[in-house]
Amino acid sequence: MLFLLGVLQGVIGCFFYSVGPAPLAALGFAALLLVTSLLAASGMRRPTGGLMPAVGWFLTSFVLAMGTQGGSVVIANTTAGKWFLFGGSASAAAGAVAAFARWSRPAPAGGSRLARRKTRG
Repeated sequence: MLFLLGVLQGVIGCFFYSVGPAPLAALGFAALLLVTSLLAASGMRRPTGGLMPAVGWFLTSFVLAMGTQGGSVVIANTTAGKWFLFGGSASAAAGAVAAFARWSRPAPAGGSRLARRKTRG
């Protein structure tokens, strides 16, 4: 589901990144992706929670950024398009790295309470 959330964010962002005079919408979509990755990792308490929305966004955005045989593209080579792709990529990477840094820590010494309880009898 988190992967599909990232895909949905990518699809919506690809069509609405250039709303307004400045690339504010593109920056907003990038910030939303970062928040989604961080909250997903926090909610699942696993680093893959932060990785899945980022992967979905990457695949969707970069597939839609590729040109077709007719030469049309969804994400144009404009300032807003560049901010959407590069800012979103940086946000996705930062969210995934932060998720791995936070939730990939080794277990505390002595093991879990359940493991200690089983060894005691």
